[in-house]
Amino acid sequence: MQQYLSIKERYPDVLLFYRMGDFYEMFFEDAKVASGALEITLTSRNKNNDAAVPMCGVPYRAAQGYIARLIEKGHKVAICDQVEDPKAAKGLVKREVVRVVTPGMIVEDELLDARANNFVLAFSRHQQVTGLASLDISTGTFRLTETADVAAIVDEMMRVAPREILMPVSLEEDAAFTVLRDNPLNFAITVLEDATFEWGAGRQRLMDQFETLSLEGFGCESMKAGIGAAGALVHYVTETQRQKLEHLHGIQTYFLGAFLVVDDQSCRNLELLRSIRTGGRQGTLLDILDQTVTAMGGRLMAQWLRYPMLDAARIQRRYAAVAEGVERMQARKDLRQALKSVRDLERLGSKIAMGHGNARDLTALKLSIRALKAVFAALTELTSDHYACHEDTRPLDELADLIDQAIREDAPPVTSEGGMICTGYNDELDELIRISQDGKGWLAELEAKERSTTGINSLKVRFNKVFGYYIEIPRAHSESVPDHYVRKQTLVNAERYITDDLKHFESRVLNAEDQRASLELRLFIEVRDQAKARHAKVQAIARFIARVDCLVAFAEVAHNNGYCQPQINSEGVLDIQEGRHPVVEKLITGERFVPNSILLDNQANQVLIITGPNMAGKSTVLRQVALITIMAQMGSFVPAASANIALTDRIFTRVGALDNLSAGQSTFMVEMQETANIVNNATANSLVILDEIGRGTSTYDGLSIAWAVAEHLHDLNGNGTRTLFATHYHELTELAEQLERVKNYNIAVKEWNDEIIFLRKLVAGGTNRSYGIQVARLAGIPESVIRRSKKILAQIESGAHPQVGEKKPTRSGGKKGDGHVQLGLFSPVERKVVETLQMLDLGRMTPIDALNTLNELQNQAQLVVY
Repeated sequence: MQQYLSIKERYPDVLLFYRMGDFYEMFFEDAKVASGALEITLTSRNKNNDAAVPMCGVPYRAAQGYIARLIEKGHKVAICDQVEDPKAAKGLVKREVVRVVTPGMIVEDELLDARANNFVLAFSRHQQVTGLASLDISTGTFRLTETADVAAIVDEMMRVAPREILMPVSLEEDAAFTVLRDNPLNFAITVLEDATFEWGAGRQRLMDQFETLSLEGFGCESMKAGIGAAGALVHYVTETQRQKLEHLHGIQTYFLGAFLVVDDQSCRNLELLRSIRTGGRQGTLLDILDQTVTAMGGRLMAQWLRYPMLDAARIQRRYAAVAEGVERMQARKDLRQALKSVRDLERLGSKIAMGHGNARDLTALKLSIRALKAVFAALTELTSDHYACHEDTRPLDELADLIDQAIREDAPPVTSEGGMICTGYNDELDELIRISQDGKGWLAELEAKERSTTGINSLKVRFNKVFGYYIEIPRAHSESVPDHYVRKQTLVNAERYITDDLKHFESRVLNAEDQRASLELRLFIEVRDQAKARHAKVQAIARFIARVDCLVAFAEVAHNNGYCQPQINSEGVLDIQEGRHPVVEKLITGERFVPNSILLDNQANQVLIITGPNMAGKSTVLRQVALITIMAQMGSFVPAASANIALTDRIFTRVGALDNLSAGQSTFMVEMQETANIVNNATANSLVILDEIGRGTSTYDGLSIAWAVAEHLHDLNGNGTRTLFATHYHELTELAEQLERVKNYNIAVKEWNDEIIFLRKLVAGGTNRSYGIQVARLAGIPESVIRRSKKILAQIESGAHPQVGEKKPTRSGGKKGDGHVQLGLFSPVERKVVETLQMLDLGRMTPIDALNTLNELQNQAQLVVY
């Protein structure tokens, strides 16, 4: 307990898994917390003593599953192992923390999502600049950026979607990072001392890690804030993993302005990665595009989706590679088939380099290297630069040969018990295996040999637990015993002897299993070290395979779904002909998906006001324009007959709204915050998607806000920004008459017998009908409510105030209590018609006056609903 407490003192904020034999034990408060989180029995030491110590434990071999559950519940775990052989230990077995497992420090395959990165992120501030670095230790992906725009850094944090964030204590209460306390992505937050993020110390840590004299080669030498964040990550990883990370060979510097930015709210609105309804991948753009066949490709596809490019030349190169994949169907098919045999080289390589890989991981690495031959054979049919591998794979072929010679394919998952090394790889090991497996045969051979040599046929070689191995000879043959026999025991009728050979055999056979396991571990580590030495090569091939997998996945999706190759322009023209929503067209049932065309530009069609009833398809049209733009700038083909896409720097969406009651924010407040983000940050090269504004307040307030926002986006910085604005405020259609770059469109419907048929077609012109009551009928609202709604609508549209319920009988006659009762039979519209008729002076009316009056009365009568 003294040893436990001294170790626990150094790790006060984590659960300490303390190895005792075949169990990891926890004590005191750790035991209480862990037993509750894991739903395991809480017991105690010294049960009958006032100083009883709470304790619980989990089996050593099953620990990973328990650790995973604790990590998911927000805990951190320090693994304290025995670091010396208990058999050789004098007194208490030495124990040390060998690793701290946190949400961002996971390398075990079974604890990770194979198709998603597992990032730990750090940020720091230097003067007015904020730096951000992210690291996935399971793949070795290490990235750095910085900017003076704090809001952009917060957006980037959400885009990285880390499992864990490291922050300086001085920024813990900074208002700019309030969103981190709201924790929308359920990440863990670890607060460290400011000194951990200091630029000078961080720069030195990075140079020591990469073994360089500066950071110039990584393009970040002058990025002090970014270096401070990256240095903090290296420090944290070294401290938690208790080792230098040999698989981190460099860091990728990137700039936020090099990519199309889709903020986290817009990412959710557009359902790029997660379905709003289920939270899963089904029904998302990623689900449609990710037809990759390797885990590496799946992770890269998600990264491409979150980082669409702004460099037209890079986009065009991807188009060329995708086009070749579409055209050469057989080559694409062969390549995808070959890629299926390539395991997760990124994570295999990193796991092996960190010393966590077992024999099965080495075998998986070997099989993946061998599978590259078929991949490269299929690639010879493709000529695009993106399909060209410039890595020398001979060192990997040599590694695969070594693993094949050394490692058994049926090796166990543990490395401490032997059974990993092939027969014939090491003579000493072969002898140990032979001894441990065929000790009786060796003894029989020895017995026959000694009988022949001594001429004593009654000589026996035996074993017992007290004396070990011995040669027993009857006393009658004592004179024939060779001189090199050493007497070990005298019996009544026999003598027992030992020889050097037998002592050597005894030593070896009694320790053969232990010696075998120890030798196999040493030989395994030698092979693993050879794999570690080639880690940089493994990672380079992994990146190449991931890129190829993504490109042929794009080609597969384009071929199967009838996508076209888009054009890219920098003139602000967004022209999509017969565009389709990539997700909705795959999920729709019961009707054919109707394509639609959109033209946006900076001259005449910059702001499109789109009206039409609910359920007609306005939201689908808006979202598909945004998704097609993202796909095009990823380098993917798009669902359209043709598409000419303006390079877009940001996509903003204001779609639907959920309240945030925990932060004291109503639905309308959330809606207004999203709108504020748009009007404050949109540029001339942005794309703005507005699906209703102002619906959470009074009609006149909402209309006023919507009108002002539309005006602002039209006049933004004197240039305006490309905007699609769907609305039920039909008054906004008047903007087209007042602003030169505003156009009206509506989603066409057809009326039939007081019902509507959705045509799903976007057509020029506005509409002044919402058909809300008809949609309510489709939703199942009772017919009595529908009839009453139509009557109230008629009253409102006529300028009258609707009455609650049916009109009750009213008294008339001029005097209270005169006893006469008159039923109110007429609606306000009907009463107005009657009053008009009563006031007509027919004797003075001309024929044309009479016709005009009749026409007016007929129009009023049209408003009466029965």
